[in-house]
This record gives sequence, C-alpha cells and structure tokens, in this order.
Amino acid sequence: MAFKTRFAPSPTGPLHLGHAYSALLAYDMARGGAFLLRIEDIDSTRSRPQWEAQIYEDLAWLGLDWPAPVMRQSDRLDAYRDALQDLWTRGLIYPCSCTRRDIQAAMSAPQEGAEPAYGPDGLVYPGTCRRVPTQASPPEGTALRLNMAAALEALDGPLMFEETGAFDAPQTVQINTCDLTSKVGDIVLSRKDFPGSYHLSVVLDDAAQGITHVVRGRDLFEATQIHVVLQRLLGLPTPVYHHHRLIRDEHGKRLAKRDDARAIALYRAEGRSPQDIREMVGLPAR
Repeated sequence: MAFKTRFAPSPTGPLHLGHAYSALLAYDMARGGAFLLRIEDIDSTRSRPQWEAQIYEDLAWLGLDWPAPVMRQSDRLDAYRDALQDLWTRGLIYPCSCTRRDIQAAMSAPQEGAEPAYGPDGLVYPGTCRRVPTQASPPEGTALRLNMAAALEALDGPLMFEETGAFDAPQTVQINTCDLTSKVGDIVLSRKDFPGSYHLSVVLDDAAQGITHVVRGRDLFEATQIHVVLQRLLGLPTPVYHHHRLIRDEHGKRLAKRDDARAIALYRAEGRSPQDIREMVGLPAR
C-alpha cells in the first residue's frame, strides 16, 4: 500500500506553529509516498481568500510541495448531498431544529445522580428531535443528525482502526459501541447553512483522495470512532491514523488561530528560517 497522506487546514486565520508541526510531520512521513493539500473551507462565514492564499505561501516557504489541483470542500457539495441522501433513505439521519441553548436547557436537569455527558462535539445530544424520516429527501435549511443507535444496528462485526501515534507503539484500537451511544450520541452530519459537517466531509474527502494514512493532532483522537462508523456505513476504507502530540504555549495551552504571536507569517517577517521552525516544534533537520 503506497503511503498517501494530507494536510487539511481551514482558511479562517493564519497558520501557527501547531499547523507547521502537523504539516511538516505529515510531509516527512510521506517520503517515498504522496503528500496532498486540502482546503477545508466548510465554514463559509469565516473562510477568507486571503487566508487561503497565505496557507499556500507559508507551506511553500516551509519547503513543502503538493500536486495540483488542491481539493476544496466548497467544490464537493454534491458528494456530501449524495451521502446524506443515502443515509436518509436508509433511515439513519433525521432533521434537528434544536439550538445549542435548547440542548443546554434539556441537559440542565439530568436524572438524579447523573451528570450531563460530553463527547467529541460537546454535550451529548438528548435525542429531542429523533424520529424516523418519512419524506423522500432531507429538508433544506435544517441540521441533520445521525441516529447513532440505528447506525450501529445497521453494522456487522467489530469497529476498529489502526493507530500509530497516540500510544507508545502502534496498536489496533477497538471501539466500544456502548460509548458511541452514551458518550458520543447523535452527532450533526449536516448544518443548516452547509450540506455537510466536519465528520462527514473529512471521511468522504479522505476516501476520494485515496488517503491511506491520516496524520493529525491528538485532539481529534476521540472523533476517529465517529469517522470509522461513517466509513463503515458508506462502504469506505478506513485509513491508518497517526494522532500526534500537540504544540502548546508556555502555559500548556494548545495553540489556536487566535495565537497570532506564533503565526508562521510573523516568524517569516522576523527573518526566521524554515529550519528555525523545525527546531521550534522539535523536528529534525531535513
């Protein structure tokens, strides 16, 4: 199996040292294979052309190259709609009109002795809108949720994936299906303003690009169980996953887009070199 990985940033702000580490690590791991760039512009309200242009500039400055054309989520709407229609026809997704405030209110008075459950997407959805759809196609302009219990009933065999980065040694991770219903729940697969979500789009895009190894931050490790479920439901291959350490600030906090002081562009302007960046994030010289 030829090694093929990708770096998939969102054009919603400047790339920082954490992005540099993830991109450089994926690029280094892909030696002898393929490294792809994908633009995850699913957040149309915050994505900006200037941030996308700076992504290309920063990565090229770091010494990375990738084949063209670059895949962009905004060009993949039909693929997302087709997958949603498939899941809808099988009765595995349903429309949801709940706001975050609605969910918080529903969870504010849990059963005696119980604490609200939190999963990869925050509060586990209480199932307020859960029902079997009756119309032929998903309605427009509303969120769509996966009926996790129904999805698991539609699957046969154990759920698992190969992990090479989160532990001391590579291992096969067995997914606890009870945790999927109680600690993950009915996650959003399509937002009302975009026919897709991170979970759905990343699974479909990785499959479309033939990604064999997903290299990404350890903060996304818990989301991988969702992605394996979707891969199985949609008949897609499950790649090998490598969840790497996170780059943190001096207080131990994970870097975010708002950490402009650690933006790659700023280091460039200060006269730092790509090798300086590699040293900052703990990667060996090339």
